[in-house]
Amino acid sequence: MQIRTESISVQTTSKALLPVTRTPARLLVVDDDPITAQLLRTVGGREGYQVVSASDGREAFRMLRSSADFTAAVFNMTVTQLNGVDILRYMKTEKRLIRIPVVIVAGNGGLKQITESFAAGAIAFLPKPLTTEKLSQAVRLAIGSEAVRKQSHDIGRLAA
Repeated sequence: MQIRTESISVQTTSKALLPVTRTPARLLVVDDDPITAQLLRTVGGREGYQVVSASDGREAFRMLRSSADFTAAVFNMTVTQLNGVDILRYMKTEKRLIRIPVVIVAGNGGLKQITESFAAGAIAFLPKPLTTEKLSQAVRLAIGSEAVRKQSHDIGRLAA
């Protein structure tokens, strides 16, 4: 058996490295139930994300139309004014919003709701009652999927 090794040389400069500052991930939370909304804000904040809340679908719709700089979103499926799946369907028609991963939360985890959520483009579905652990995992999945998508895009751009 042969083992091939290669040497790698690294060239450094004498310039000091500048500190890298990272902007916290922005999480859009849309829920009309104050208890669930508070839980979502708490979990997002504890994970180090900047949480932006909307209490109904129209408010979320306005936020998305004015700013696309959200890293991920968590929508209640049955939020008032405009439900979470309808907001997600709208997002999938807008080039600047299509990249935002969305987690759908619903009061019941029936097959119809689950199927409708994934068909609309959700990356995860969480039935209530929510636990902080499940919610944390889903939010981390959403934030992570956006990071992977962005990294893949950057690599593709560099290769071109």
